[in-house]
Amino acid sequence: MKKRVLFVCTHNAARSQMAEGYMNARYSDRYEAFSAGTEPGTLNQHAVRAMAELGIDISGHRVKDLGEFDEQEMDVLVAVCEGGLCPLFPWAKEEIHQEFPDPSILTGTDDEIMAGVRRIRDAITAWIDTAFGAI
Repeated sequence: MKKRVLFVCTHNAARSQMAEGYMNARYSDRYEAFSAGTEPGTLNQHAVRAMAELGIDISGHRVKDLGEFDEQEMDVLVAVCEGGLCPLFPWAKEEIHQEFPDPSILTGTDDEIMAGVRRIRDAITAWIDTAFGAI
């Protein structure tokens, strides 16, 4: 039986979306990943492009409110937002807080923003590989 993992960040626009897409693409034999936000925003197109560079299409993802997962049991909730605050989600068996920078605050040219998003993407995927790949 696959473990259910819910990635949460503030806007469900980039970090949690990239994590969901990567985990489902790389580890779908063992995990079923979802994502949500505490204040859902708009899907970050830089994140979509960064994931496409890895061959992972998240362009069809939609942002979701954490409330959509009320009373749905999860094996692990992973809060990927900065600030050290995990959302209240009593249906998770385990909670992990792993901070990654917020791509939405990146500034500069498109190339500079993409470089920043790639760094965040690479940090997220490396962490997932380490935290979940060996399990």
